[in-house]
Amino acid sequence: MIFLNRQRVLACLLSLGVITPAIAELTVIYDSGQTRSLMPLLSPLMSTDEQMGESKQPAPESPSSQPLLGPADIRNLLPIRSPGLQAGDMGDRQPNAQIIARLAQGSPRPFFLVGSDFFSLQWLTTHRETLKSLGAVGMLVQAETETDVQRVANVAQGLPISLGSGTDLAAALGVHRYPVLITREGLRQ
Repeated sequence: MIFLNRQRVLACLLSLGVITPAIAELTVIYDSGQTRSLMPLLSPLMSTDEQMGESKQPAPESPSSQPLLGPADIRNLLPIRSPGLQAGDMGDRQPNAQIIARLAQGSPRPFFLVGSDFFSLQWLTTHRETLKSLGAVGMLVQAETETDVQRVANVAQGLPISLGSGTDLAAALGVHRYPVLITREGLRQ
């Protein structure tokens, strides 16, 4: 029994001796820019001499210490397009009964889809106070330039509006036109 335990201890010590040099000689194959050094995690496994050797060498400037995109910039989000959606009057068209039932169960907060086109800006101007009183949040589903986004923000006057494609949402609701207000009761323009 004692001999078997000595074999396990010897095997563990040998494996640590073999692994430690391999860990100390890491080579970066790919750096996404979001990686972090493993050295703080590996230091308990390394000998004091190896740790001292690492600290004597200045750390090379890695790509991960450089910001990839810099400060947030709205130009990185443009243009915003929503294939399958277009500006215009949707008439009296309402989604089918199943969609209205799902809206009634979920989505406690009204939301709206809007573009940067003339029809959407006019709709937003006309319905702005109603949207505010409902606590509605919006999604800008069409904008080509920063000027378009700024124009919508100016007309919205403080209404919360995010930017993004509304294609999937519109398909799920059976909507093909914007601007549109989506509530628990259904759709309104």
